[in-house]
Amino acid sequence: MSTAVEEPKPQSKSGQLKSTDYKGKIHPDWCPGCGDFSVVAALQMALADLNLAPYKVAIVSGIGCSSNLPGFMNTYGMHTLHGRSLPVATGLKLANHELTVIATGGDGDGFGIGGNHFVHSIRRNIDVTYIVMDNQIYGLTTGQLSPTSRKGMVTKTSPDGSIENPINPIPMAIACGATYVARGTSGNPKHLANLIKGGILHKGFAFIDVFSPCVTYNKVNTKDFFGARVKFLEDAGHNPSDRHAAMDKGLEWGDTIYCGLFWKQDGVKSLHEQEPILDNGGPLAYRKVGLPQEQGQALIKELM
Repeated sequence: MSTAVEEPKPQSKSGQLKSTDYKGKIHPDWCPGCGDFSVVAALQMALADLNLAPYKVAIVSGIGCSSNLPGFMNTYGMHTLHGRSLPVATGLKLANHELTVIATGGDGDGFGIGGNHFVHSIRRNIDVTYIVMDNQIYGLTTGQLSPTSRKGMVTKTSPDGSIENPINPIPMAIACGATYVARGTSGNPKHLANLIKGGILHKGFAFIDVFSPCVTYNKVNTKDFFGARVKFLEDAGHNPSDRHAAMDKGLEWGDTIYCGLFWKQDGVKSLHEQEPILDNGGPLAYRKVGLPQEQGQALIKELM
């Protein structure tokens, strides 16, 4: 599924867009109290702060509750296959590297079936901002164990408590070579908006893990659970250029769980910046195909 874009008229004489300019025609249909509402609001705030025209933004998602997000935005959007948002986002960025490309999804979509793509998107350093709404449960399929569910957690697929070790995506992303690694919480959308804005401005793969509690199926990792534990790296004096400190902070999960910008590495060329064919001539999407008309029509007929 894809979504079209309605180009809004600026709400001020200065031409500055507002967060409401990025609201889609469809209202989010998540459960009342779901953290994903705040993630949408934070993303809209970030885009407005950057004054990015909606037609210059494309949001790609996989499958899951959180992956419905592109349909709630007034930008270009694609609702793709389970775990496959990052390959599609990669193709989109290479086809038109002038677009701001954002991928969204959940912990099951991103770290389960999409885990392989997560690792390889990082090592390729695609210039995409990847926002994962991490609720430590499979919500759309009504409450099964996910890759980030804590050990001992009781779910439909672990009635005696999980015996699996959970993935910790923050040190995983840093170790795999991500050049922007952050974590936010739906409980603080303004802070999250700043992290998203930083990720969009960053040239390279920007990963933002978001604690977005599932109010229906996860009764452990709730808003109150995170509210009692979340501390912000800015308040702790963390230096995001210190890779070892970033790993140490990312590994903490107990009375203190850190949110903020863990790691940022500038100056590493992204995938499209290293692709020789993109050196001249602008985005591929605007170039002439270079095929005889008959051959082009034959390809279209075969693929359609």
